[in-house]
Parts: sequence; structure tokens; C-alpha cells
Amino acid sequence: MNEVTLVLISAALFGWALVSARLQRADLTPSIVFLVLGGALAGLGLVDGSTTPETFAPLVEVTLVWVLFSDAARLRVQQLREDVGRLVRLLGVGLPLTIVTGWALAAWLFPQQGLWLAFVVAAALAPTDAALGLPVVTNPAVPSRIRRLLTVESGLNDGITTPVVLLAIAGAAAAAGVEGAEGAGSAVITLLIGVAAGAAVGGAGGWLLRRARRRGSAAEEFLGIGVLALALLAYAGAVEVGGNGFVAAFCAGLAFGRFAGPRAEGELVFLEQTSSLVSILVWSVFGAVTVAIVLDRITVLTVVYAALSLTVVRMVPVALSLIGSGLDRNTVLFVGWFGPRGLASIVFALLALEALGPEADDAVAVIAVTILLSVLAHGLSAAPLAARYGRAASTSNPPAARP
Repeated sequence: MNEVTLVLISAALFGWALVSARLQRADLTPSIVFLVLGGALAGLGLVDGSTTPETFAPLVEVTLVWVLFSDAARLRVQQLREDVGRLVRLLGVGLPLTIVTGWALAAWLFPQQGLWLAFVVAAALAPTDAALGLPVVTNPAVPSRIRRLLTVESGLNDGITTPVVLLAIAGAAAAAGVEGAEGAGSAVITLLIGVAAGAAVGGAGGWLLRRARRRGSAAEEFLGIGVLALALLAYAGAVEVGGNGFVAAFCAGLAFGRFAGPRAEGELVFLEQTSSLVSILVWSVFGAVTVAIVLDRITVLTVVYAALSLTVVRMVPVALSLIGSGLDRNTVLFVGWFGPRGLASIVFALLALEALGPEADDAVAVIAVTILLSVLAHGLSAAPLAARYGRAASTSNPPAARP
């Protein structure tokens, strides 16, 4: 990154802060703005997209670590008792069905990629990003339980999908003969080590932080920095003992939320603000990396897969998983449609590029086109559909609509 690039990105960040409220009311999200900015920087030759995956790999990895930790730490099962059944349906039935359906479709449309890369595509596009449909999860017209259902699903499905994506990348690397690649069996072992290491670090960290708070030995202004460091400690510690750092970060967040006490949510604010900043930078990196790949490799079949991924591949599994859940048809369709693909899919695509190099270009092109289509389709439809659904829900007053 040269000085001109740094100036442009910094100016864009500051400019966004000045007019963010107006742009959001116009359905212009930071993901759209900084995705376009990254593509423009690559198009102008200010960023070399071919070297970006390696150059920005630490940024991408740290972003995923912080997002996984904060999403998991925010989970409060006791607040979701009425919705646990529906969450289990979405995550335990709908999510696996989405991955399997997407895998079969990718293998059918792109047989030249092979089964492992098709698996990478399907798994990378399975998690959703509630931030891309912000008017849905913040609009009070939408019943609170539906907003909460979408938010929690988005917060958990990236952590659940992470080991699946990493397993798929490991299998694809081994199949492609990438030097130093571990097989799928070895990947499973590293995942298990990551679970144990992450739970230990997160649980111990949360307990120590709670005790320090009670004793008055911890300065309030430094607690947020401590939580941020704890997430990195879980990741680095797991990697050091041969585990998977991303799985460790997610498990550490779950354990931290369990042991840190009721004030943990306030201590996560600094972590979430920091992760929001680096997430915006990742959108720019993604735009810079994928502009050349997409322009060179986009085909009719790529667009077809993207459209089906956002509709059939997502909505049919969601509908099947919610049979007998008590939700009416409009609610099921609403939940099924608002499964935007965002940050987690971007990070997984960049990790695939880092691990596989040019072997992953075709798969990344499919992922990138799907994300681009999602940014536009979900970003533009979020506000009007949320308002329309809210009016319908208030009129019919279905069981799901009661707070």
C-alpha cells in the first residue's frame, strides 16, 4: 500500500463518518462504498490485486478472529429460550441443507472445479451477514422476535461454518497438491485442539476479568483492550499448540460470555468497534482482489449460481427447516430471503486464495459474484421489504410477531 492509497482510504473513512446517517437512509451501506473503492483502487493501479491476499492476510485473519469472538460472546441463551427451537432448526437443519444443496449445485454447474472446490464455494456462501440487511434488524416495525432470530442466526452460522470451510480448503489444497497442505483428517484434529484451547483461554479470561472487576483492580478504560487482546490470545495460543485459531476464537467467545458476568456486553463494545473498522478495510481489500478475477472469469453460469444461491439454495432449506415451527408463510419467506452474504464469505474467499493461490480463482469468482449480487439485492430491498412485512405482521398479528 502506497501513500496515495492510504490517503484515499483514510479520507473515505472520515468522509463516511461525516455523512453516514444520510447515506444509510439512502440504502447505501459501507460495504457497497468500500467495495467500490477497493475495485477503483485496483482499476487505477494503486493496489496490486494479485499480491493483496498475501499482503493483507494478517488483516483478514484478525478480522475473522474478532468477529467470531464478539458474535459468540454476545450470545445469551437464557434470553432466547422461546426461540431456541427455531434457532436449532435454522442452524441444525437449514444450514447443513444449504451447504449440501450449494455443493451439489456447484459440482453440477462447475464440474471442472472438482468436488473439493465446489465444497469450498458452498461452505463459504452458507453463513449470513445481518449487517448487510441493517434496516431489517433495526426496524421496529419488524417483530422483535424475528429481528432477534435473524441476528442470532447470523452471529452463529459463521462460527459453525468456519470449521467446514477450513476442512474444505484443506481438502482442496491436498487434492491440488499444494506444498505443505494438510489432509482433511489432519484438519479435523486441529479443529478439535482449537475447540479445547479456545474454551480454556476464553473461560479463564472471562473468570479473571470478572474477579478483577470485583476487586477493583481493573481500570474501566482498559477492559475493552483486554478483551480484544484475549481474542487474539485464544487464536495465537491455539495455533501455537497445533490447533485451529479461528475455531478457538469462536469457542473462546462462547466461554468468555459464560464466565465474564453480566457486564461483559459493555466490555465488548471496543472490540466490536475495532472489528467494524477492520471489516470495512476487508471490504476494500475484497474489492481490490476480486475486480480482476471477476472480470476475467465471470460467465452466465456464474451469475446463475449466484442468483440460485441467494434464492433457492438459501430459501428452500430455511422453509423445510421451519416446517411445524409456528411461523406463517410470509415470515418464512422473509427469513429465507434475508440471508445476505457478507463479511464471513469474503474472509473465507480470501483465505482460500491465500491457501490455494490461482487454483482458487474460479471458486473465488463464484463467491465474489454472489456477494456482489447480495450486496445490491439485499441492500436495496431491506428497507422497503422490512416496512412491508412489518405492516403485514401488525395487521395479521401472527404468533411470531408478538415481542
